[in-house]
Amino acid sequence: MLNVSNLNKSYQIGKTKYEALKGVSLDVEKGEFVAVMGPSGSGKTTLLNCISCYIPSDSGEIQLGGTDLAKLPEAAIAKVRNEKLGFVFQDFLLLDGLTVRDNIMLPRIIGGQVSASMEQTADRLCEVFGIAHIKNKYPADISGGEKQRTAVARALINSPELILADEPTGNLDSKSSRAVINSFLQAKQELCATIFMVTHDSFAASFCDRVVILQDGAVRRMLSRGEVSRRAFQDELLNVISEMSEVSGQ
Repeated sequence: MLNVSNLNKSYQIGKTKYEALKGVSLDVEKGEFVAVMGPSGSGKTTLLNCISCYIPSDSGEIQLGGTDLAKLPEAAIAKVRNEKLGFVFQDFLLLDGLTVRDNIMLPRIIGGQVSASMEQTADRLCEVFGIAHIKNKYPADISGGEKQRTAVARALINSPELILADEPTGNLDSKSSRAVINSFLQAKQELCATIFMVTHDSFAASFCDRVVILQDGAVRRMLSRGEVSRRAFQDELLNVISEMSEVSGQ
């Protein structure tokens, strides 16, 4: 599904070169829910932005379904973003002037794919994520958790190959965070969605199949949940992060 191989990215700030990603390699299989964790400055958001081709990498490969995204022209990349990638951001990015239902349909409207089946798909997603009762309301009239579930539904309207989520629970309380994570789990189980999530939240990450730990722009650990309980996996994540912090002196 997603294959990142030897990815490198640096920034030039004045005379100083800052290496944000140093030979990052990872794979995400179809139907997997994978998280990336790491301290601030570890390269998490840079990695996500490189995968979505919002910023160019210096070297390495990013393949989605066998297509090397970094080699595509801008018009083709825009098409991939709209049709093959779904995005969920920390700040929801819903349009205030559109209803919940219309916000969900927006990627298809932008792509010129307006149809009765689109409306049926939007209604189905509203049912799946428990927001059918608010589908005619506007973003200002719903809770943070409901906004984020709307954003998850919007990310799925085009049946994308991969959902990229950037700190999707960052602005939410614990109850709303759990509702959003449940939405991802539903998307995985009922729609066979593949999800790649950047997060600093060990609670959110503990629901994932695997967690990639970044530090100083490099992959330091990859942890699989396996058959252990969610709570035990969260404890393992916290222990690993704590050990890494002690080694680095943070």
